[in-house]
Amino acid sequence: MLLAWDKNSEFDFGFNDQSADVSIQSTDAAAIKRAISAKINAATNFLCLVGEKTSKRTWVSWEIDNACELKKRLAAVKISSGNTTPSGLLGAGASWAMSFTFDSIEKALEGA
Repeated sequence: MLLAWDKNSEFDFGFNDQSADVSIQSTDAAAIKRAISAKINAATNFLCLVGEKTSKRTWVSWEIDNACELKKRLAAVKISSGNTTPSGLLGAGASWAMSFTFDSIEKALEGA
């Protein structure tokens, strides 16, 4: 959806997917951290999409901590209100989108 908003001239929204291209199945943690850190460093904001299993993912806390260390503006949105917030977002000063809509995410990113 974020890519679609970026391509739609009706929306004043820019998005550059900085997802890491290193296989998450890699066993080289240092290589994964370097790749993820470079992507976060290249970004203006760090948007955490909180899905059903996000809080249980191995790298999420490290990514959030890294974004904080790199002084990135944090924004988050829960795909469903019942999803568990990753612990790294608690007390990190993230701005929250209250729904997965353009207006809500834009407002969170502006407030981040």
